[in-house]
Amino acid sequence: MDKAAKSDAVATLNDVFSKTSVVVVAHYAGLTVAQFQKLRREMKANGATVKVAKNRLAKIALEGTDVASISPLLTGPTLIAYSSDPVAAPKVAVAFAKENDKLVILGGAMGTTALNPDGVKALATMPSLDELRAKLLGLLQAPATKIAQLSTAPAAKLARVFQAYADKDAA
Repeated sequence: MDKAAKSDAVATLNDVFSKTSVVVVAHYAGLTVAQFQKLRREMKANGATVKVAKNRLAKIALEGTDVASISPLLTGPTLIAYSSDPVAAPKVAVAFAKENDKLVILGGAMGTTALNPDGVKALATMPSLDELRAKLLGLLQAPATKIAQLSTAPAAKLARVFQAYADKDAA
């Protein structure tokens, strides 16, 4: 890798580290190419990304970012998974690690907070941003639905009374 390519890689990684909300670091030694491709597909389907970067370049890119606390984790064959949704990358990484014992989660960072492997697993159990939005929308819609039902109930009762009188007169 020549000097220009290295500086491009550092700039790209620095951009990733400054813009993402969560970063997960894991060892991937022993994964086959097919398993790694499956991991990439699962990450992409959930809005996350996986990168294998040279540890030295990644450490340089980490300087001055919020997630600089993951620097000591970058030893050996490591991969970096990241996403803008705080639970997407951890959720996929933990699920994949359960299926494949060759993927070992070392830790990560969410903003300025460093995460150990248990912290990453705890983050993976939380509902995703879309699920939280759906729950919030459901909570907001429930009172509106009740108000609509209450406002239409008297009119419906009145219509039934008129219908009963009309049926009585017709008989």
